[in-house]
Amino acid sequence: MEQIKTIKECETEADFRNAFPVINELRPHLSEESYFRLLKPMQEAGYRLFVLEQDGEVIACAGIEVATNFYNGRHLYLHDLVTRSDCRSCGYGERLLGELEAWGREQGCELVSLTSRFIRKDAHRFYEERMGYDKESYVFLKEL
Repeated sequence: MEQIKTIKECETEADFRNAFPVINELRPHLSEESYFRLLKPMQEAGYRLFVLEQDGEVIACAGIEVATNFYNGRHLYLHDLVTRSDCRSCGYGERLLGELEAWGREQGCELVSLTSRFIRKDAHRFYEERMGYDKESYVFLKEL
């Protein structure tokens, strides 16, 4: 029997709670408490979380924001993209990101922008080889 795959935006606390274990695979420093504490101001700034579910179970998550700046114009900023570890390399992340790229075009976005740490070589290969992204810049951080 074909497994049913659905992409939906998280709207309720239960939706966000169901997504947390998958987000936590990408952001292991977060507790559920800190996740919800940070989520509220992120949502106020435009953060939205989409999930790909298979038979009602969260398989992949993507946190996005429509943003505008001088160097990227109106764009879709990808904060988070993660597929559950036991479901990787099955096309779920590709499908979710592809749907969000189409959604971004509908919102008038000119491109997708994201940041990925140097150590995430598998993610870089996915973005460049599977999704056609270009590596364009470095991100610099300094603790205050």
